[in-house]
Amino acid sequence: MKLQPDRLDVQSILAYGTGWIGLGNNGVAEKIDYSVVIGSRGEKLAWNCQGFGQLTAEHFAVLADMEPELVIFGSGTRLRFPPPAFLRGLMEQRIGLETMDTLAACRTYNILAGEGRHVIAALLIDSNAA
Repeated sequence: MKLQPDRLDVQSILAYGTGWIGLGNNGVAEKIDYSVVIGSRGEKLAWNCQGFGQLTAEHFAVLADMEPELVIFGSGTRLRFPPPAFLRGLMEQRIGLETMDTLAACRTYNILAGEGRHVIAALLIDSNAA
């Protein structure tokens, strides 16, 4: 069996904790303490949402516009599912969505991005959870 060292050539999550993530891209590390959307093709944008209760259909429409294979939704410190009506744009484009707590979403994003998949992680970071 041939073993290969783990090495991501894409934007990746280097570390995470309650209320923050550490994002690495091209040798630059950045600590992020706000809700964010990141992608395996270098996408990164602030997700104007400070908690699960502030989510709207427009938050998910932005994700559909990015046309990934899969969206990983990190719902904050606990697992919560968005209303199906919010996901209409994703469903119409046949874009999959997986929901998990934000820390699990960070781990899953790294695995799928490392496989070369076009994946988007939409991560809720609770600003008062730190």
